[in-house]
Amino acid sequence: MSPMNPGLNPRRQFAEEARAERPDLALLCLLLAAEADPALNADGIDAAQIELDRLAGLLPYGARSGRAWASAVAELLGERCGFEGSSTDYQRLQSSLLHEVLRRRRGLPILLSVVWIEVARRAGAPVYGVALPGHFVVGFGDPAEQVLADPFAGGRPMTGQDAQLLVTGTTGAPLEPSMLVPARPLEIVLRILNNIRAWAAARPECTRVALWAVDLSLLLPSHPARLRYERAQLLVQSGEFLRGAEEMEEYAELVEAVEPTAAEMVRGRARAARALLN
Repeated sequence: MSPMNPGLNPRRQFAEEARAERPDLALLCLLLAAEADPALNADGIDAAQIELDRLAGLLPYGARSGRAWASAVAELLGERCGFEGSSTDYQRLQSSLLHEVLRRRRGLPILLSVVWIEVARRAGAPVYGVALPGHFVVGFGDPAEQVLADPFAGGRPMTGQDAQLLVTGTTGAPLEPSMLVPARPLEIVLRILNNIRAWAAARPECTRVALWAVDLSLLLPSHPARLRYERAQLLVQSGEFLRGAEEMEEYAELVEAVEPTAAEMVRGRARAARALLN
């Protein structure tokens, strides 16, 4: 567990943790949550980490198979503690905030998976996240064994065929081996931020939420360059026309060498944004 530095700005600590040799997934998720919930201070972040430690202490320690670990974590978190999800959780921003998921024991598949990963890891389990298209799950043991569980369904075991059906139902394409590769912490954080951006995009009154989600995404060492243009658009939507136009022009310079047509389109939108100042 990485402690929260009470004297450090959460966004700055997020940037530092994202560049650490071994980024702390739970801390990154909690620093992300602090952007959405100003009441989440250093004490609240530490309390959430302590709760993950407490839950881990309820698991049996010792070497065991991936399947046995999956069963033990499902019995604790799914059955005894009631961590699971439902369709209504997709409508709540709280479902993407780790401290709220720990409190409510409800959340999106990826946040419930973070709880599973962090609790199981603390207990010594060989656990990892699996970023299937449209649905995040967890794996235990050697990834080649494909011992998977679905925290959103309370820890229901998933066979390889279950994963295949889920992927086919989501994308229409077959399951690729690359989809089962363990997800790295920063990939998990970026996917959480993508979920928040999608949630905010469907709610015009939540432009500020989309903006901080983009800002945090840009602090990650690896992120899509197009996020810079998205940020500029969000600034314009929030009434910061000049800053938005300036950032559109910076993005146009960045992509001009490889996408001259797109660069010219962005410059046209920057001119339109400046015209809103008149």
